[in-house]
Amino acid sequence: MRKLKIRDLTLRDGQQSLFATRLSQKEIDKLLPLYENAGFYIMEVWGGAVPDSVMRYLDESPWDRLRACSKAMKGKSLLSALSRGRNLFGYKPYPDYVLEGFYKEAIANGLNVMRIFDALNDIDNVKESIRLINELGGIADGAVCYTVDPKVDPASLPQPGFFARLFGKKPEEPEKIFTDEYFVEKAKEMEALGAKIITLKDMAGLVNPLRAASIISKLKSALSVDVDFHTHCTPGYGLASGIMAILHGVDILDTNIWWFGGGSAAPAIELIYLFAKKLDVEIDVNMEAVGAIREQLLEARRSLAAFDLNKDKMPRPFDPLKDKLPAEVEAQVDKAVEAAKAGDEEALLAACHAIEQYFGFPKPNELVKEAEVPGGMYSNMVAQLKALKADDLLDDAMRLIPMVRRDAGLVPLVTPTSQIVGSQAVMVAIDRRNGKPDYTTKSNEFISLVKGEYGHTPVAIDAAFREKITGSPEEKPYDVSSYKKPENPELAELGGVKLAGNREEELLLELLPNVAKPYLTKRRAEAHEATVAAAKAAEPVVEEAPQEPVTGPTISAPMGGRVIEVNVQPGQKVDKKTVLLVYEAMKMENDVTADREATVKRIFVKPGDVVGTDALLVEFED
Repeated sequence: MRKLKIRDLTLRDGQQSLFATRLSQKEIDKLLPLYENAGFYIMEVWGGAVPDSVMRYLDESPWDRLRACSKAMKGKSLLSALSRGRNLFGYKPYPDYVLEGFYKEAIANGLNVMRIFDALNDIDNVKESIRLINELGGIADGAVCYTVDPKVDPASLPQPGFFARLFGKKPEEPEKIFTDEYFVEKAKEMEALGAKIITLKDMAGLVNPLRAASIISKLKSALSVDVDFHTHCTPGYGLASGIMAILHGVDILDTNIWWFGGGSAAPAIELIYLFAKKLDVEIDVNMEAVGAIREQLLEARRSLAAFDLNKDKMPRPFDPLKDKLPAEVEAQVDKAVEAAKAGDEEALLAACHAIEQYFGFPKPNELVKEAEVPGGMYSNMVAQLKALKADDLLDDAMRLIPMVRRDAGLVPLVTPTSQIVGSQAVMVAIDRRNGKPDYTTKSNEFISLVKGEYGHTPVAIDAAFREKITGSPEEKPYDVSSYKKPENPELAELGGVKLAGNREEELLLELLPNVAKPYLTKRRAEAHEATVAAAKAAEPVVEEAPQEPVTGPTISAPMGGRVIEVNVQPGQKVDKKTVLLVYEAMKMENDVTADREATVKRIFVKPGDVVGTDALLVEFED
């Protein structure tokens, strides 16, 4: 009997896709002892949004999380992380020495497999990571990002003649770019570079069942290494496409455990188990141990209610080892298997949807399907827009995503491009609501993407659009020699200690400076809490002077965020377009520039301040 290896995504991609990466270390510590003997081939526990989110939202150390997982598993399952190749876990390209330092530290702390992808499928951006992981004793997993060709809808195109420029053809007959051969060739290049696993990474769940069968079959024929299939259930294809991948020889399948499966996440292993039995394939996992994890996961999910879009309509409990399916559901399982073997996609999807409906998993999300976005991107956009108190913009922003994606060179939507395109779509929606032209507000990362600093996009960006966004029609790749290592300052107010106290903290500061700075500052401040408290108690109370009324022209925040740096001071004369300050919104950096020649009168914010939409930032002299 053929065995199917499983990569469990529950502790990383599962919680990221469904609960905006808010699973705390406290909840993970309850789960880890149950995982030890579950027999998963690989457990994805790190990377992706985890290093950023655990600091940003949970005030926890990413390194402590990796070490805790490694200690608990005792080498019984391989631990994996997701790396964005040249971008690692951050949002900009890094020099080779930064890649080497981070990979070395990660492997030393228990990481085994690094799944390496590039959001643009630019092989130049992954080759150094594959080499380094292999040299440092890890397992390089090369991931090809799945995406689809644009819909032919000339009425929705932002610029006249888009398809003519893009393909040299009329809209009704564009050349197909993202063919099976496109993905196979990318996979072969990664294998040639030394990848020991090749993953078809379908981050948006857009691989329909027949396409899964076609691509997986071709990958198996073209490659000598294991083939892994990673997908999501958001648009309704996930379970059916997973079944087709099994039928066509996939070696490893990515799944989540029940309460963290389905919806915008990967399929639940319990449903995959049902189908594998029918297909005479053995799931190489201890399903009794999975049952114990499942029980504890219900409590973990309840702890995430604030971020759970389906907390009031969770799936009904199910144990595939003990619970007997109703006759009508068993019949649907049989219909699905027959349809899969016959290549009848419509019947397969109908049966799978009926099964998912019976168990109470979310229905296919048509909005996400049309906008072609990954589940993690969707859940993060929801969480971020709630924080901005701009929930009403979600539908508009989602509909703008295809336009922004086309303008940016048809990039696949996976971090960081999903964040860049998603946040830019929100900015365009805000521009439109305020009666401004599209792209009036732009993130620095979007400018860098269009400029060419993230690498070569699947299709060339229109020169006129590039000039509109960047000021130049020329493509300009990222110059790694211009990389500036973030400073590790001494904190005089905390006794002169360094902000980053060791190598792993220095690496966090290099990769995620905007998040690591407040996180590490808090760690240093805690160490001196008693001294600071005593000093404050001894200070005399001084009444604040009344605030002078605002009389001059002002600059306000276009959207809510956190101030990163202030570049001007009172009394300074500025020119139009002078960068007054930089602030972060939706994980993207944004410049706030002067709209006139003037003299700065007052600055209302300082680095670290959190500001709301339309908050006063700078006042000029009359």
